[in-house]
This record gives sequence, structure tokens and C-alpha cells, in this order.
Amino acid sequence: MRTKITLACTECKQRNYSFTKDKRVHPDRLEFKKYCRFCNSHKPHRETR
Repeated sequence: MRTKITLACTECKQRNYSFTKDKRVHPDRLEFKKYCRFCNSHKPHRETR
């Protein structure tokens, strides 16, 4: 079953992106380097609870 997750910027803590993921395949938290419109640059974004 796929669950909804939200990605937040590690610098400014703004929640920018939402995805779905399969918890059986990826049980730990995801982290991507994505564009943050508040920081105005590419920053690491981590899955929030």
C-alpha cells in the first residue's frame, strides 16, 4: 500500500513537496536534493512525519 509523505527543506523547514511511497520497499525516510522556492536554491529535502 502506498502512503502519502511530505518533504520539508532541511534549511528553512518549509514543507514544499508531497509524494506517495511504498513503505515495504522504502521503510526509512527519503531524502532528495530539490529546489526550495523559499531558500531560492537547491537544498536537501527530507521526509517528515
